[in-house]
Amino acid sequence: MPTTLQPLSLWTPPASPLGILTDIDDTLTTEGVVPDHVVDAIARLKQSGLRVVPITGRPVGWSEPFAQAWPVDAIVAENGAVALRRNAQGGLDKLYQQDEATRTANYARMQQVLAEIEATVPGALRATDSAGRECDIAVDHSEFAQMPQQDIDRCVAIMKAAGMNATVSSIHINGWFGAHNKLEGARWILRTLFDIDLDATLDRWIYIGDSTNDQLMFEHMPHSLGVANIARFVPQLKHLPRHVTQAERGDGFAEMAQYLLSQRP
Repeated sequence: MPTTLQPLSLWTPPASPLGILTDIDDTLTTEGVVPDHVVDAIARLKQSGLRVVPITGRPVGWSEPFAQAWPVDAIVAENGAVALRRNAQGGLDKLYQQDEATRTANYARMQQVLAEIEATVPGALRATDSAGRECDIAVDHSEFAQMPQQDIDRCVAIMKAAGMNATVSSIHINGWFGAHNKLEGARWILRTLFDIDLDATLDRWIYIGDSTNDQLMFEHMPHSLGVANIARFVPQLKHLPRHVTQAERGDGFAEMAQYLLSQRP
């Protein structure tokens, strides 16, 4: 694995890429918004024949308008638990990794953990998008709140003590019950929608992200990229992306898209 961040200019893209898997917050977004030129970059990637699948810790409810509006193949939300794709009728299909009974039981347990965090960690508040969450919980640490690292660590510890998986994105602390994560979500959605085995085609996929909850993808994907604002999280990362853009956030994604398309025959 890389021990330093190499510039995008040193990246040799796959000769026959199949597509791009991407984080959303602070990778596609800038100041919480996906700019028009980033949507245009996604469209150009799609027009070149590549699949584009965002994989996010954001809730499925929050993701619905973007799954409708963006030129993507699907959005995998809640760290791999649920996915959205447009259907032939113009609506959205919702796909889950867990059955309804499991989701219902897990939801009740997660609300108890969330209440414990809010009661015991000073200043801890559930994320403002929590109403749209079905398969995980989220605590805000950098979106509308500013939580010190020791309190972020306390939230993670409470989640893990309850038997949950926990991860930290650029804005939220996410926790859930189940074996899914961004990598499993990618494997699942590519298999389900396209009958593609991600592990058999790893060297033909690109992943781009910006924070600690992307490092499982950085570890496994030969073509792993970070946008420049990943510098904030480098001290906390055990697994770095192989290359990094010059630009931050959505501009970094657009830079990656332009570079990739310029290398194609």
